[in-house]
Amino acid sequence: MNKFVKYTIGLAVAGVLGFGFYQKVFIPKHTFNIITPKKSDVTLKVNGVGNVGSENIYKINTIYSGTITDFNLSIGEFIHKGKMVAIIDSVDLKDKIDEVKFNIKVLQANLNSLRVDKQSAYKDYIYQLEVYKKNRRLYKRSSISELEYKKYLTTKDIAQLKVESLKNKIVSLQEQIKQLQANLKGLQARYKKYTIISPINGYITKKYVSNYDVLGNYQPLIEVVNPKDVWIDTFIDTRISGDVKIGDKADIKLRSGLKAQGYVYKINPINNAVTNEREIFVKFNKTPIPFYLNEQAIVDIKIKTLHNALTIPASAVVIYKQKQGVWVLNNNKAHFEPIKILAHSGNKVIVNLENVKIIVPNPKKKSLSEGMKIYHD
Repeated sequence: MNKFVKYTIGLAVAGVLGFGFYQKVFIPKHTFNIITPKKSDVTLKVNGVGNVGSENIYKINTIYSGTITDFNLSIGEFIHKGKMVAIIDSVDLKDKIDEVKFNIKVLQANLNSLRVDKQSAYKDYIYQLEVYKKNRRLYKRSSISELEYKKYLTTKDIAQLKVESLKNKIVSLQEQIKQLQANLKGLQARYKKYTIISPINGYITKKYVSNYDVLGNYQPLIEVVNPKDVWIDTFIDTRISGDVKIGDKADIKLRSGLKAQGYVYKINPINNAVTNEREIFVKFNKTPIPFYLNEQAIVDIKIKTLHNALTIPASAVVIYKQKQGVWVLNNNKAHFEPIKILAHSGNKVIVNLENVKIIVPNPKKKSLSEGMKIYHD
């Protein structure tokens, strides 16, 4: 085979290989998806990460010291308002209450006896008064001596003084009974405080003591959280949280996977000076039961809805020569177009671009460059 034939065959093989490379490698590497901005209604959201907490955590304490009994509650248990939490042993106080009650009964019996004596003494006084009046008339007629007259006068005065004395004793006993009854009322009110009652409905989230522990004054027993008080305490960068307002709807996703709906309940008026974040509290529309304090949560707060907004995938936005923009198709060539992103919404961005064809970058293909030849479907 002469050299000419070999050269011809070589050119043919090279041509075939080159054409195959062009078809199988070059063109696929330069073929990209082309999109155009789409008009749609877009809900703008701001995102924050926080933890489940509670607006109020009620700590139920004992007032007086003593040994705790009848304390049979468990963490996670729901306790109703008015239900007994525990009893503090108060034997000495109970004995004192019984003693005061007994003394009141004794005084009441004495009072009843004095009232009977007073009635008897009063009847005797009335009798002696009549006798005195009769003998006074006789004395005026000189029918009896002065000595006898004075005897009847003295007997009448003694009977009258006895009535007054019994009357004073009755008043004194009545005052003593009133004082003891007031003391009894105070002791009974104090005794009630030895029975610890829950002031609210809620779930027990913490126990500080166990049955038969010896407690000091004002020692905590349990912590209770009302489901209505549960919220997400989240922090959001002040640059994106300015449009958030109380009442905005929110989507909540707990780390456990549970999803729920909620709303912005409160915004802390003081920003964090270190992190430049704003503290925002989001409450559940319906608190999930059970709930777990300190569980991590992601919150998406819906701040507004834009109608007929032009959107493109966020993946179409690139940085080229330190500028943010997109690659557009111009005469089948790539041209970089700087843009201003008006807002973010999930995996989309809102832009002010119309009637353009946008090249979607693909990391598996050749990097786009100015003037690059573009093939597209």
